[in-house]
Amino acid sequence: MQSHSIYKVPQGKLLKISLEYDEKKNVITDIRITGDFFAYPEEAIELLETKLKNTILERKQLLEKISSFITEGQIQFIGVNAEGLTQGILMCRP
Repeated sequence: MQSHSIYKVPQGKLLKISLEYDEKKNVITDIRITGDFFAYPEEAIELLETKLKNTILERKQLLEKISSFITEGQIQFIGVNAEGLTQGILMCRP
C-alpha cells in the first residue's frame, strides 16, 4: 500500500513522507523523506531511507532504529529529530 503524510514537527520544520508498506507484514517496503529541514552529511536522508526498509511500522522499533542511526552516524538534523521522523512515518498509516 502507498501512503503520504505532511507533518509540521513541533518547534521544527515541515516533513513530507511518501511510504510504501506491506499491509500483511506491516513493514516498510519503500520510503521517501523530504521537507524543509537540513541534514548533515547530505546523504544522511538517503542512507536513513535505505535503513528503514523492512522495518516494522511500530513506534518503538522506528524510534530506536532512527535514534541509533543518528547517534552511530553522528548525523546532524536541523528542523527535525528522531521523534518527529517517527511521528511523520506513523501518520502515513490509515
